[in-house]
Amino acid sequence: MLWNNFKVAFAMYSKIPMPRADWNKENMKYTFCFFPFIGLVIGALSYLVGWAGEKFGFHPTFVSAFLVLVPVLVTGGIHVDGLLDTSDALSSWQERERRLEILKDSHAGAFAVITACVYFLAWYGAYSQLWTNQPALLIMALGFMVSRCFSGISVMTFPKARKDGTVAEFSRKAEEMTVRNVLILYLGILLVLMVWIQPILGVLAFAAAAFCFLYYHHKAMKYFGGITGDLAGYFLCLCEVTMAILLAIASVWV
Repeated sequence: MLWNNFKVAFAMYSKIPMPRADWNKENMKYTFCFFPFIGLVIGALSYLVGWAGEKFGFHPTFVSAFLVLVPVLVTGGIHVDGLLDTSDALSSWQERERRLEILKDSHAGAFAVITACVYFLAWYGAYSQLWTNQPALLIMALGFMVSRCFSGISVMTFPKARKDGTVAEFSRKAEEMTVRNVLILYLGILLVLMVWIQPILGVLAFAAAAFCFLYYHHKAMKYFGGITGDLAGYFLCLCEVTMAILLAIASVWV
């Protein structure tokens, strides 16, 4: 049963090939317990790219660009899609129902394009600074798990803006209390590991993620009346790039 939950998590939120599993209640009870392990794959690959770049003397520009692409290659950009849709909805300054309609619109507006440019440029700048700092890069690698733990907790606990969306479906079929508690346990372990790697950088990165989580809740409740899959993707992207920028800045002095 747990293996099927693992397969559903990776099939839904990554491009990593998985054996087929039925998307029924039994196979989706603990899906979000395995969601952070997609972040583990992204983090491991990112750290490997940084290590290889330094060891074999690749040009910093090439390494930084490849690091930016790793999460997109692993996930297929599913969370970036949420970031861009949410950017269009928030920038519309329409009523709540209209914002929810914009989230479902498959067309990309001007604000989505602008957001995409700013997002990837911010990642590139952050990686250009931090990829040669081994502790900072390792903490960022763990950050991909941290963001998914917080995102999973939001799916289990936050009100849903729509009753028929993907997030609502996963929430209905999940063992919410068990999944939430497992994700909180993961967060505790990740915090300890990040602080063990480098106390100041670890605390700053985790605090940035927690702040983004609170900001995400505020935005979702105020402008949408709850969360959707797009908003969860928006949070994930915002959380990760914020951690990266903060680590890039702090790594100069630490």
